[in-house]
Amino acid sequence: MKKIINPWRGMEGYHCFGCDPHSEQGLRMEFYEEGEEVVCRWHPRPEFQGWVDTLHGGIQATLADEISSWVVFRKFQTSGVTSRMEVRYHRPIHTTDSYIDLHASVVSQRRNLVEIAVRIYDCHAELCTEATCLYFLFPKDRARSEFHFCDCSVEETDAEVRTDSESPA
Repeated sequence: MKKIINPWRGMEGYHCFGCDPHSEQGLRMEFYEEGEEVVCRWHPRPEFQGWVDTLHGGIQATLADEISSWVVFRKFQTSGVTSRMEVRYHRPIHTTDSYIDLHASVVSQRRNLVEIAVRIYDCHAELCTEATCLYFLFPKDRARSEFHFCDCSVEETDAEVRTDSESPA
């Protein structure tokens, strides 16, 4: 598994709710490439609950949307926007769990539209949520000039997913 380097980390004006590692209110997601998949181990926090100890469905949708964008960044080396998203909630995710795992991969591509499948598992490896995101890809020159996209690469050495004790506060 290789850690995907966040090319915007430290960029002035970068405040992504999903992946800015310094956002106090944000999700602070980190991504890894494992074969054809992009994966993320995320640590729920109580402020993201919808009901007592239950992860809000909108946060789950945001997690799915964010990892889908990183599939686009890494696998297509461009950016884009979510055109459509369908989420199916199978079982609750608890904010008291030490982590959840997200897996995302390309299902199909037709011209500039990419379908991405996302699966979210609790810390017991139970499938809790599935999402399908349809992403509209920007031409690479537009992604670079208008949206500050730059190369989305991985660290050269294999990485391990950070444990809860190593998670940023």
